[in-house]
Amino acid sequence: MRITRVLGAALLMLGLAATPAAADASPSPSASSDGDAPTTAGTSFRTATEFEQGQQATASGSTGDYLYWSFPADAGQRPTVEATVKLPETHAGQTWQVDVYDGLRRRQACQYGAQTRTAAADATTVELACVLRTVRAWSEPWANDPLPGTYYVRLTAVGLTTADLGQPVQASVEVHSKDIGGAAAVDGSLAKPLVPGIAMTAQDESAEDDSSASAVLSSIEPEDGWSGGWWSDRWVWTAVGGVLAALAGVGGYSLTRGAGRPSRVPPSA
Repeated sequence: MRITRVLGAALLMLGLAATPAAADASPSPSASSDGDAPTTAGTSFRTATEFEQGQQATASGSTGDYLYWSFPADAGQRPTVEATVKLPETHAGQTWQVDVYDGLRRRQACQYGAQTRTAAADATTVELACVLRTVRAWSEPWANDPLPGTYYVRLTAVGLTTADLGQPVQASVEVHSKDIGGAAAVDGSLAKPLVPGIAMTAQDESAEDDSSASAVLSSIEPEDGWSGGWWSDRWVWTAVGGVLAALAGVGGYSLTRGAGRPSRVPPSA
């Protein structure tokens, strides 16, 4: 009976710990694509149009233009960038490409997805996708790991013929993230996310003159704010592992505690 109670308590604690971990593994809730979604795109990093994850940003442009958007990504997220381009009625074969850059304007490699795709002359649309690596809370200075902050999406056509330059197109971009959780946790975090202008904002907040203008180049952030980077579900699994190890020790001792003791049966007369 004692061993049964021990195993029952262990299974109960394991189930309680698995609940938040399963929640972390599910895709993050997406924002509603309402009227707040942007309908324009920037032409450079500094003029990139901001949008939230889950929104569908749209824009009208011309072949040969560079279209820029920006979105926030926090530690533990693995963003997926999807872009769709509606091509003009008549066109030659076109190759479109979507690139993603972090807050330091470092180009981030795609784990998988059709980052570059060529549309045939009779194609009406072209769809692109880029699944980034998981955003880390901290990284070595020499590494090119994705870090929390602003991410830029650049959409453009490459290798166009002269006849196709300047033709009107319609583009849409959408970003969703999967929360990886403790599997991507590291022992450290950035002092500030890689958001353009955040250093100037921090100086303005600490200055005595409240009338100073802040040089905020990006004002968008995750719905729940930037995470501190120290908490993850791996703390739960570590605690559960310690409890299970202790329970296993107690159960093992209960099974073997009488094996080496001498018999107390009195000798026969």
